[in-house]
Amino acid sequence: MTYREPARTAARRTRSNIVAALVVVSAALIGVFVYQSLASSSFSAASPIDILHGDHHGALGEADGAVPDGVTVFDDEIPAVANLDPDLLGALRQAATDAADDGVEFFVNSGWRSPAYQERLRHEAVSKYGSEEEAARWVATADTSPHVSGDAVDVGPSDATAWLSEHGAEYGLCQIYSNESWHYELRPEAIDDSCPPMYADPTHDPRMQQ
Repeated sequence: MTYREPARTAARRTRSNIVAALVVVSAALIGVFVYQSLASSSFSAASPIDILHGDHHGALGEADGAVPDGVTVFDDEIPAVANLDPDLLGALRQAATDAADDGVEFFVNSGWRSPAYQERLRHEAVSKYGSEEEAARWVATADTSPHVSGDAVDVGPSDATAWLSEHGAEYGLCQIYSNESWHYELRPEAIDDSCPPMYADPTHDPRMQQ
């Protein structure tokens, strides 16, 4: 029996070597498949939300209504200001001039917006809030937004909105939504009759139901 023992040992070693080789080959093949899968996914088309937040969002900028820091209601070179309704802009400038006497300066956080820019904001709101319904409480569609028509402005900082809350009706400037203390529109009748009651949010505004 002693002459068969080495043969058995050699056979076991051969089988072990074959199994080990198969494991190595299998691991290599799995690695190749995983690499190919990752590589193909990295070059796949980006989703609309990825485009909005990634490097593919294109040239939407100031020309579409984006507002850099420090813009006031007097900055005619900024489209978000220049494209506002002239009556709204005139009322804002008159109010800003009088507010300056009280040490308050109006900055424009958002004004006129192009439809493309409005739709980007809408998509971002859906991504942030998780649904079209919740996003609608904060961002209107391009078809219904008063920003797209140039009839709304978002003002800051907080001392400016506080000043407008107290004095805005004297200029026909009214806060429209309870949840947006920064959003103002022109209501000329407010000069004599005060501002109308606010909607809780845009979803309660009949204009948004079109």
